[in-house]
Amino acid sequence: MGMSPFRLFKLTTHLSGILRDLEEGGIHIEVGDDFAKYRSYRCQQIDRGPIYPIFDVASSYIDRTNGFWICGFNSSGELIHTQAVRLLDLSGISLARHLNIHRHKYITPDSTPDPDLTYYSGPEALDTITGQVCYQGEFWLRAHGLGGPRSQGATSLLSRVLFEIMVGTWDPSFVFALVPKQLAAKGAHLRYGYCHCEPGRWLGPNQQVTEEDYLIWMGANDMANALTQAPQSLQRAASVSTVQSTTASDDAKGRLNAKANV
Repeated sequence: MGMSPFRLFKLTTHLSGILRDLEEGGIHIEVGDDFAKYRSYRCQQIDRGPIYPIFDVASSYIDRTNGFWICGFNSSGELIHTQAVRLLDLSGISLARHLNIHRHKYITPDSTPDPDLTYYSGPEALDTITGQVCYQGEFWLRAHGLGGPRSQGATSLLSRVLFEIMVGTWDPSFVFALVPKQLAAKGAHLRYGYCHCEPGRWLGPNQQVTEEDYLIWMGANDMANALTQAPQSLQRAASVSTVQSTTASDDAKGRLNAKANV
């Protein structure tokens, strides 16, 4: 079903305002669905971990029908931001089952001695998230560049761009991301625009915790409510040190990174 004229007008209005605000803050946005091009962008980032398999055309089937990416560039044309979203058809299957079957696409490389015997557990929502589900990941905002970020609130605006396009295109039942524990403790889910956050962890072959990732998620009503709120403008220079510490943490993990990977 296509988007209503009213929804299309709101989407266009919100996006134009957000993109203008980001441009004024020094971030030029590119949106695409060619994941071979996205892979080439990511492969140029020698100071960052590899692209996650779920967004890598070398290991996953992803194109315009089930995904898109957003990249941000500074005035010199340098890549300073990435994020991507993947549409998953979980009809008749829970997110818990999906993550168990496709764990290799979500586990951070080299984080466990045996990915085949590593699984994700903890959040109750794993059993209730099903249907048409979106996964947000690859969220990264460089801690340097922009003279150190010149504004606060870029993370929220960048995530909002993805949500606006995602809901307008697919109208999913759920969206989720995986966030490192240290970012979740700082309220990362709120910056990314999520209203639910549950502790989770990856357990290795001997039941050892190989990584602690929190599940952040929203249902259709949550997304609808979030998108009725007017996007906030960037807050110039007021708390640059806060933004730098936040993006430095995002930098270190590269997930959504809301491991997003969110």
